[in-house]
Amino acid sequence: KFAMVAPDVQIDDGKGTILISSEEGETEANNHRKLSDFGIRNGTRLQADDFLQDYTLLINVLHSEDLEKDVEFEVVGDAPEKVGPKPPEPTPRNITNGSDDGAQPSTSTGK
Repeated sequence: KFAMVAPDVQIDDGKGTILISSEEGETEANNHRKLSDFGIRNGTRLQADDFLQDYTLLINVLHSEDLEKDVEFEVVGDAPEKVGPKPPEPTPRNITNGSDDGAQPSTSTGK
């Protein structure tokens, strides 16, 4: 739903309980557990970080009895408009004296 590539998800309770890790195999044991197994209930906040895309989501878990048939969850709120891998860092150029026009530094003494 959030188009995350390699998320880390933890309970936002100050204890740092990790539910999903971007490190392969680190949280596989959690895959078949229910959120209630971690003490997650109505009003719990989760923090999801996707370092590859450089964005973080705060997720508020709210219990609802009004979901349509066969719907397990609903996402309400604004999802990021554009997600994808971080753009590459610009390649540094050799700039002399604040300009890349090839000019050499001034040798003037200002007298």
